[in-house]
Amino acid sequence: MVKRSKWSKWAAALLAVSLVAMLGACSSGDEAGGDGKGSDKTLEVWTMSGALDDFVTEFENEEGVTVKVQTIPWANAHDKLLTAVASGKGPDVLQIGTTWVAEFAEAGTFLDLTEYLDDYENLGSDNFYEGAIGTTTFEDKTIAIPWYVDTRLVFYRTDILGEVGYPEGPETWDDMIDASRKLAARGDGQYAIDMPKSDPQFPFMLAWQQGWDYEVGEGSANFDSPAFKEAVELHHLFYDEKLSQMEKGKEFFQSFADGSKPMFFSGPWDIGTIKDRAPEIEGKWDVHEMPKAENNKSMMGGAHFSVFHNSDKKDLALDFINWMADPETQVKWYETNSELPANMAAWENPALSDDPMVSTFGEQLESTQPLPLIPEFERLGQEMITQLEEINRGGKDIDKAIADYKKEAAKVLSE
Repeated sequence: MVKRSKWSKWAAALLAVSLVAMLGACSSGDEAGGDGKGSDKTLEVWTMSGALDDFVTEFENEEGVTVKVQTIPWANAHDKLLTAVASGKGPDVLQIGTTWVAEFAEAGTFLDLTEYLDDYENLGSDNFYEGAIGTTTFEDKTIAIPWYVDTRLVFYRTDILGEVGYPEGPETWDDMIDASRKLAARGDGQYAIDMPKSDPQFPFMLAWQQGWDYEVGEGSANFDSPAFKEAVELHHLFYDEKLSQMEKGKEFFQSFADGSKPMFFSGPWDIGTIKDRAPEIEGKWDVHEMPKAENNKSMMGGAHFSVFHNSDKKDLALDFINWMADPETQVKWYETNSELPANMAAWENPALSDDPMVSTFGEQLESTQPLPLIPEFERLGQEMITQLEEINRGGKDIDKAIADYKKEAAKVLSE
């Protein structure tokens, strides 16, 4: 046997490495140039939903790709996205909350998906709730696809509401006020409903129900509407008459279980919370659509998937989003994470349609409205919370509070 020198061994090794590198470069170049999926089969996804990391295994196996999921806490997500936009170094696919769409769309964060929608079975707007589609377009461009949706219902104790004449829950705001007064009259420490104090969307939801709407071109003049004032007065009534507790009090599930606050507004995740944390009241509670005034509109929340504007894997990114938007995948995601499908066809699955509480959320989703798609609306919501606090806790005059709010809104909208 002829022995090779150390030099010849190193030369062979170097040649092999060079060939692998050359082949890799050719393969990467072909792939990037041919199908728009980038230089490798790794897709980077940023999300605020921790369960997604394990969930995408099926897509990886089907497509022969690797999905690199980075889970970002909601508290850090806004700043991280701002940094990505400023640096131009973002993921291929990112989750975006509905209230952030306008701000980041204005900053040029998202790829315009309009021209690709007809190429994918699950991306057309007809697949989704109208309210969800309302926050996926910006300046006539489709910049996101609905992933999951969220809305609010009334959770109520059927046994306790039955004692005051409303065993099936309040249908209207007049019913709600009447039932609440009777419930609060039970004695010290007894309230009617746990009202959201820090949710910036809730006051506007009340205003929609009074017939108010926000017209983007009207700016702060929107808040001159009598219907907007009616919503503020309705909110204040519950604290003024001590139908709701101003102080923090007990955890909501405790007060719901002991009956001291037999109603609250919330989303689908709290179905599981009540079942887990208060099993002793099984069969004694239910959910109901929002009370009606002029209408019973609830908020349309949730999250979308979008493609970062400079991703070099747009085709693979769209394949992934199309898979996530498929009705079958949407049902599996609901079963994994209790987040409601945005694709309406998914609601025909027995996992949702045969569950009376979940199907009530589906009914409410037919009467929802997204927040106005302007970058400043989240700040307007926080300022509204501040003014309501001054009214409900500090006794500020409602007309004065609305005038101050309108002044601050004008300032925010002019920046």
